[in-house]
Amino acid sequence: MVLEGLDGSGKSTQFKRILQRFQQEGKKVRGISFPDYQEPSSALVRMYLDGELGDSADQVNAYAASSFYAVDRYASFVRHWKKDYEAGTWILSARYTTSNLIYQMAKLPREQWGEFLTWLLDYEYEKLGLPRPDRVIFLDMPLEISQNLLLSRYGGDPSKKDVHERDNRYLRQCRECALYTAERLDWVVIPCAHGNEILPMDTITQEIWKQL
Repeated sequence: MVLEGLDGSGKSTQFKRILQRFQQEGKKVRGISFPDYQEPSSALVRMYLDGELGDSADQVNAYAASSFYAVDRYASFVRHWKKDYEAGTWILSARYTTSNLIYQMAKLPREQWGEFLTWLLDYEYEKLGLPRPDRVIFLDMPLEISQNLLLSRYGGDPSKKDVHERDNRYLRQCRECALYTAERLDWVVIPCAHGNEILPMDTITQEIWKQL
């Protein structure tokens, strides 16, 4: 099961709340999150997000950047949670292969999105052998609100944003990619705001729980 959303969508908060809810229900569940910044396998991801491979996200092509993230997921799966998964433990992930379908697809012209989607699903799920999620939930937060939440997270300092977070044009394209993919892969889309007002945290949690 995967929780997705653009940066500042409240995904990490909801991930913790849903994981706790599963545990309270007595379910055997393991939480994982990507990128796994504490592991060596995320080195290329960190270089990319820090701008060491280009000043903007567009300077690193979609296929190369997707590989950075995919390798990090593969290493995490093999080293840390494969045995739990194969033993029947429920896995709840904050971001997954699904993030490449949002953030990397956005670098391509729309007429290439279908080709990229097919390539990525084959690459990560078939070639690398990563498990396919049974359910993907996309938390849809308006960009204006998510950007304000990000600024709060960074103490009002916009220089702390990574190459994705500081490009509003790119993030709008990412949202379009998310909705495009949601339609084709049957993701659940949960609105997190009404107009310019964020929905109550408990309301969003209840909707996620209902879908899971």
